[in-house]
Amino acid sequence: MLKTSVVSGMTFLSRILGLVRDIVFARFFGASLVMDAFLVANRIPNMLRRFFAEGAFSQGFVPVMARYREKHSHEDAREFVDAVAGTFGIILFVVTLAGVIAAPLLVAIVAPGFIGEDGRFELATLMLRFTFPYLFFVSLTAFAGGILNTYGRFAVPAFTPVILNVVLIAAAIWLSPRLEEPGMALAYAVLIAGVCQLLFQVPFLMQIKALPRPRWAIGHEGVRRAGKLMLPAIFGSSVAQLNVLVGGIIASLLGVGKISLLYYSDRLMEFPLGLFGIALATVTLPYLSRQYANESYDEFAATLDWSMKLVLIIAVPAALGLIVLAEPLVATLFYGGVFTRDDVEMTALALQAFAAGLIGFSYVKILAPAYFAREDTKTPVKVGLIALGVNFLLSVTLAWYLTAIGFAGSHAGLALAISVAAILNAALLYRGLRAESVLRHSPGWAALLVQVAVASIAMWLIVDRLQEPLSWWLDASVWGRVSSLVAIIGAGAGAYFLVLVVLGLRPSSLGIRPH
Repeated sequence: MLKTSVVSGMTFLSRILGLVRDIVFARFFGASLVMDAFLVANRIPNMLRRFFAEGAFSQGFVPVMARYREKHSHEDAREFVDAVAGTFGIILFVVTLAGVIAAPLLVAIVAPGFIGEDGRFELATLMLRFTFPYLFFVSLTAFAGGILNTYGRFAVPAFTPVILNVVLIAAAIWLSPRLEEPGMALAYAVLIAGVCQLLFQVPFLMQIKALPRPRWAIGHEGVRRAGKLMLPAIFGSSVAQLNVLVGGIIASLLGVGKISLLYYSDRLMEFPLGLFGIALATVTLPYLSRQYANESYDEFAATLDWSMKLVLIIAVPAALGLIVLAEPLVATLFYGGVFTRDDVEMTALALQAFAAGLIGFSYVKILAPAYFAREDTKTPVKVGLIALGVNFLLSVTLAWYLTAIGFAGSHAGLALAISVAAILNAALLYRGLRAESVLRHSPGWAALLVQVAVASIAMWLIVDRLQEPLSWWLDASVWGRVSSLVAIIGAGAGAYFLVLVVLGLRPSSLGIRPH
């Protein structure tokens, strides 16, 4: 639990700065052509980052590394790390070079709606030539982070994203006004941040004597095992990103600003998901991998059950809060500068649709590692294909229907489709774990569900009673908005946890926890 708290604390700092970054983006660029172009240019390497870094390196490298630490000598583990660093480093370099060369083609595929005379296509292509190399640096950063996590050094990898946010904020505020094309400041910043993130990890790897000495060794047994896990994990652990990509492709066809609106709403939804769900998954995966390697199957099931309980307690009120407070949240954080009232309303609409799937997003982060820790990457791929297909069909249908009836918030249909796909993904992963008896629930789940439901209703009643109409939030001062929002959230959270305690929920009710 202490390690989870450390990661959550570092992740909280990163998320706060990420929120500041998005506030700066909204004030300086709003929902505009320039912002659309940057988001597309940044989305391509970031999507691949989720594949190669958070997806493949985490789900493929960590279980094999854990096995080497448990079953082999330190020298064998070092040899494995060196082989992975050299082999996958070269592969990443080739992919990065190809991406820079093929920038126009990639933009045309990811944002076909940009092709035209409004300049979005040309600007996004130019930006991509600077943002794509970020993939190389951030993937190696994730690799370094995977080594540190395996050695129990969770704080450093969790802190590293802070660097990206600081560089982007500085670029938007200081550099962009000084350039002929202000949006290019953001593209330059992404590349600079990638280099800084990788260099930041080096001293800590040296401390644990795990700094890789890269060498090409594609035939190494550990590399082949990790590669075997990584290839399907590239898709299986990143279905949510593919769903967002599908939404982005369709959003590019809906007009200028729609991609930006989806971005701002998605970022607010990602805040609670990243703060707790991803942090818990980051800490849990090494434990699950170690327990499975040691054939401690009862502890494996108990750890997974504990994680699911924590997610339920946090994700349900977070989702409900985002739905009820969507407009006050967006107005407080983003309204002002070039971000208009219409932008507030349209962003809030998409946020509510995203929030409906927060529980699904959170459980995928917990359930998917249960497969990867057992080196089962085929099942998440199959489940992901089903979820992706449902998302595509719903996205096309909702976008077409909402546009046909003249609804200005057609982009919200894309957010809703992503949420439905996430819920389906989580449900199918859960069913598979239960069918294989990998997941066995401890006593108290029925009581916990009732406690969370009653507490959530109490929270909703308090929040709904206290909040004001949108016009009040737009007319209020910045301090007035912030203080009122903090008071409402505090009252709602207080009511939620007070009711849980009154209904008898105690830490002991959650069962075991990783040690």
